[in-house]
Amino acid sequence: MQFARALSSWGRLVVLPLSLSQSLARLPDHPLRETSMNRAACPALSEVSPAAGCRHAGAGHILPVLCSLVLVLCAVPAHAADGAAKAGQKENENAAAAEPERLLLWPDGAPGAKGEAEHDRPSLTVWLPEEKLRNGCAVVVCPGGGYGHLAVGHEGRDIAAWFNSLGVTAFVLRYRIAPHYRHPAPLTDVQRALRMVRSGAEKWQIDPHRTGVIGFSAGGHLASTAATHFDDGDQQAKDPVDRESCRPDFAILCYPVITMTADYGHRGSRRNLLGDMPDGKLAESLSSEKQITAKTPPTFLFHTNEDRVVPAENSVQF
Repeated sequence: MQFARALSSWGRLVVLPLSLSQSLARLPDHPLRETSMNRAACPALSEVSPAAGCRHAGAGHILPVLCSLVLVLCAVPAHAADGAAKAGQKENENAAAAEPERLLLWPDGAPGAKGEAEHDRPSLTVWLPEEKLRNGCAVVVCPGGGYGHLAVGHEGRDIAAWFNSLGVTAFVLRYRIAPHYRHPAPLTDVQRALRMVRSGAEKWQIDPHRTGVIGFSAGGHLASTAATHFDDGDQQAKDPVDRESCRPDFAILCYPVITMTADYGHRGSRRNLLGDMPDGKLAESLSSEKQITAKTPPTFLFHTNEDRVVPAENSVQF
């Protein structure tokens, strides 16, 4: 917990854009340097590795930082965090054995749907932690995949099981992607997901004011757009879900795609989201580094300069 307290003292925005060793080298007297930078620094990570199969170089070395950050953003009491760490493998086995509930974001059909196939039906898969571990925090998980496929394994199910071991309720989002869909479908889906989670707060025993979003790579871009494009809900809407806010209370962006205009952006993600010749103003509005305001929620980013898929400049600019 010393690690978590150290992070919490840094303010509302924490950025670790380079390799962890380089970042910590700039803080010679900071308590972070006293923490071992390996899996032992966070026992929960030794059970479910969110970096398994990850194509982004260096991501696994920074995961102890992410573990500590989650304890800060989700405000997990020390005894709950210790209990989750000790539970470890048992909790993950329970999560794997349970059958998660999958919910359609729009049971009667998504707006702009082109059919009724699987890719036309965005959904949330609900991963509930063991009841005695639940701390009320919730997170929508956005897997990456360049807006062309969804890495629902190591950036979805594994992440959800890991969050469950910390007492956090996780919702893995299957959002609409190319070649069938482009913007605004993914953004519409993640906004609906956040509203749906809040609308079910009583059912899932979560705090609607401690509901965030985490995303990886292109899913990180989607999470960043959720953190920069939101509203308070429509109180006159017939659908009670639409009355809820879609602003995340916190965001965690993991080696995210951020820009849709700069040279260091990820061309594949841009093409899949916006097409070959996107409108300049649209690309600008979806370049999240240009959309930050005082209302942008507390955000944590991690990236490494070893990443050759999505350059760390994305996180630096955000």
